This record gives sequence, structure tokens and C-alpha cells, in this order.
Amino acid sequence: MHLLGGCHCANIRFELSGFAPDATIPARACTCSFCQKHGGVWTSHPQGSLRVLIAERAEHSIYRFGTGTADFHVCRRCGAVPVVTSEIDGRLYGVVSARALDGVAPERLQHAQVSFDGEAAGDRLARRARGWIPEVELRVLPS
Repeated sequence: MHLLGGCHCANIRFELSGFAPDATIPARACTCSFCQKHGGVWTSHPQGSLRVLIAERAEHSIYRFGTGTADFHVCRRCGAVPVVTSEIDGRLYGVVSARALDGVAPERLQHAQVSFDGEAAGDRLARRARGWIPEVELRVLPS
């Protein structure tokens, strides 16, 4: 099954594959300061694939903080953060905002709060390699 989503203005769109049609979708609310201020609730499928399309490069930016190991893809036009990626051993991994999914019934989301405070960078990358989406295509559409 393909789950679609993206930022509010549709400049950054994504398609997430891997979930069964009736599967519960994990929705992890991160407690870091960035996610707290932006309402970050993330989902991934460790056997899934993710295709991210950026319509206008000039309206897309990357934000990094803390360990500098994750790229938060921010739409400059609407301010949404629909996707986060992390390069690990030459491979791109990702998570998507559960709040940015289109047409997913709220009862399908299984909410949990997570904290990664004190996690060393190496441990963080290993956790992402195990749990994030392992097949990520990030493409900027031609103007």
C-alpha cells in the first residue's frame, strides 16, 4: 500500500510504501526541542520505500541541529517539515511526518512518545538504520 503526504502547499510531496492496507501506523512523538516546537510526530517502515519529490528547489531548505546527523526538509513557502533523512554508510534513510499523511484515519495511528536524549551519535545512526525507511529516493522536479 502507498501512503501519500507532503507539506501544506505541496512543494514537498512523498509516497511511502510498505504498510499493509489495514496496518496500524506507528506515530512517534519526539521530545527533542525541534520536534517539540514543530509538533514532530514521525513514522517509518523498516522494510518500506520512500519517494520524495520537491517541486521548487528554491522553496526547499535543509535544517540540521544537535548531532548534525539528520536533514529536516523544510518547505520555505508553508513552513512544514514533512520528511527527515539521514545518510548512514552511504545510504539514505528517512522518516515522514505522520501529521503530513493524506487521508489516513486517525485510529490507524498508534501514538507513542520517544526520547533520544543522551543517545550517542553512533547509537543514533544504528537505531535509524534498523528502524527508518531504508530505500529513499529524493528528487527535485525540473522547473
